[in-house]
Amino acid sequence: MNKIRLASNSNTSPEVLQSLATDENSDVRWCVAENPNTSSETLKTLATDEDSTVRWCVAKNPNTPVETLHPLATDENSYVRSCVARNPKTPVEVLQTLATDENYTVRYHVGRHSNATELIRRLVLMTDSKLAQ
Repeated sequence: MNKIRLASNSNTSPEVLQSLATDENSDVRWCVAENPNTSSETLKTLATDEDSTVRWCVAKNPNTPVETLHPLATDENSYVRSCVARNPKTPVEVLQTLATDENYTVRYHVGRHSNATELIRRLVLMTDSKLAQ
């Protein structure tokens, strides 16, 4: 079976996905990062991948552990940070940090997050108005 199809298959075992996570082809690695069967440990490893697409797939995976989302919230790539802001597991303290992100899309997703408190939403609005000046 093709490695990309295997990495994308939701029936692929966590053990096989762990092995595929080290593949030289970044397309294989990002398919592993998106797969719902990928273990927390494998997602943690992929969160430091050199390819930003792999990292944003980890950031948007709802199975990514909270402790792995923390460092991704400060990733150099704004799309990775935006995916953290959209992840349903992202805790309030991470959303609070992202609420003042320089990137509008990141702040937009923070404001729409179900865990965002009223204070965080106000912080997003304050940041937006400061950056608009």
